[in-house]
This record gives sequence, structure tokens and C-alpha cells, in this order.
Amino acid sequence: MAYSTELYENARREMERRRTIAEQELDRRRSELFENCPEAQSIEENLTKISVAAGRAVLSGADIRSELEALKDKSLRLQERLDDLLVKNGYGKNWLEEWYVCKKCGDKGFVDGKMCSCMKSLLRQMSYDELNSISPLELSSFESFDLKYYPDQTDERTGKNPNYVMSKALSFCRRYAEEFTTRSHSLIFQGDSGLGKTHLSLAIASKVIEKGYGVIYVSTPAVLSKLENERFYSRGEQRSSTEQLLCECDLLILDDLGTEFSTKFSVAEIYNILNTRMMSSLPTIISTNLTLARIQEQYGSRLVSRVIGGLDRVELIGTDVRQLKRRERKNSK
Repeated sequence: MAYSTELYENARREMERRRTIAEQELDRRRSELFENCPEAQSIEENLTKISVAAGRAVLSGADIRSELEALKDKSLRLQERLDDLLVKNGYGKNWLEEWYVCKKCGDKGFVDGKMCSCMKSLLRQMSYDELNSISPLELSSFESFDLKYYPDQTDERTGKNPNYVMSKALSFCRRYAEEFTTRSHSLIFQGDSGLGKTHLSLAIASKVIEKGYGVIYVSTPAVLSKLENERFYSRGEQRSSTEQLLCECDLLILDDLGTEFSTKFSVAEIYNILNTRMMSSLPTIISTNLTLARIQEQYGSRLVSRVIGGLDRVELIGTDVRQLKRRERKNSK
């Protein structure tokens, strides 16, 4: 996947930061050990001298096999003694090694000239973070979802009890987050504004991120604007890095579907992303104020029959909670 030069530079700096931390931490552990056990310092100094002596012997060009064997034997005995001292003084045998985040590459990002898997993961996570930043929303929790704002009586318009419906929706979302895998079903949250669609989808995102999955949470208008800019500046038809991330992340959450300015580009882009994810069996969560009829009117029957029709529907009903909370705050003053 192609990443921007800025992203690569940020990843390089992060790798450098990790190495610096590992090296500073080793210096701290060495100082602690040598203060508590001076013999360990003496052994390490002798090991250094043996290494230098072996190097000089090799450079001399003489037949130094027996000399090297003697130096090797002495080095092994000193290392064994050092290991014993570490254990006896309550330290691990790796106390005098750098504790890198990635043991494969030593936090350099590359192994034998090839990019390490840790560097690839870092670039991907930084890309996720960059995309998520265009939807400046705080992650919500299931615990802060308050059912008191949903009336516990039958609504005349829908013939349903909002408190009961929302209690079931909350339980369903909790279970979905707890059992989430990259083979989980896709969801569509439908309901009027202010009923908790964003809150519940963000709560799911929070739990799924905790489980170590890659989650992209974006508002549909914002991400479509970014995609359109990338397509314009690339002057080509190849898939952009943003589009690839949207198609390949473990969980994609599209908030406010239907609030974007509808164009041929936006309709095609929404279909392509959702269809690609469906073909890969990757879960998507969509939140929208639109009914299925309005979705079909705005995006066409192909999207509804091919994609939306296969999503598990989560219905949200009640009164605009944001309005209720505003009144609460106003009355409490």
C-alpha cells in the first residue's frame, strides 16, 4: 500500500523514539545492576576486553585458532558467571539486553532490507488514526448510554415501547462488541436524529479497538470529501490509499450516511466500498436517518438489494435525546 512521505517520516520517528527508550532503559538497568553488584561490572569489562583481543588476533593474520578457542572458553565462563549473578540478585538473564518493542528488527523497521511487520502495522495504525481524526468524536461507552431518556410507555406513532426497544438495542450492541470478529455481521442503525446511533456505534468501536482490531470511524460527508480530493489530485483511476484502508480495515463505521451532498461520485464510491467489504466478508456498521425507501431513492436499488438488504437492522426509536438533555441543563440553571 502506498503511504504519504509524511506518514513514512512519522513512522520512522516513532521507531527512532522506541529505540531511544530501549537504549535509555538499558543504561538505567546497567547502572542499577553495577551499583548493587560491582562484580557484574568487572565481568562485563572483561568480556569487552576479550572481544577486542579476539578482533586483534583475527587482524594479525597468524594461525590463531588455539588463541581464539581459549578466548571463547574464557568468554563463556564469564558469561555463565554473569548469568548466575543476575539470577542471584533478582534480575533476569536478559537484564543487560535492549528490550525493544520488536525483537525481529530491533525497532529499526527493516530486516535484511525488507520492511518489518511491525513497521507495516505501525503505518497502517497511523493511517487509521489519520482517517479517524476527520471525525472528531470522543469514543463513547455502553455504560454512559442512559435508558432513562426513552419513555417506558407505548408510543402512539409507532405502537412500540421506546424503553423496551432501546434496551434490546443496547443489549444487542454490547453482545456484538463482546463477540466481535472480522466475520461478524454488518449492521445498519436506523432512526431519527438524536436517538443514540452515533453513541452506540462509538461504544462498539471502543470495545473492538480494545480487542486489538483495526477500526475506522468516519462521518460519510467528511470521508467522501477526502476521497474526492484524492481522486482529483491523483488524476487517475487507481484506488487511493484512503479507499484501500476503508475497504480493508477490520471494522468500518460510516456515520451519517445520507447527509452528504449526493453526486455520481459519492453514490459510486459508497457502493464500491460497501460492496468490496461485503465480497471480503468484512463487517461494516452504517448509521443513517434515512428509511430504506429513501436510501433506495438516493443511492439506487442496486445498493439496497446488493448491500443494505444483507445488513442486520438495529431500530432506534424515541424522542431526540440531545434536545431532552439541553432542556435538563437549562432547567437546572
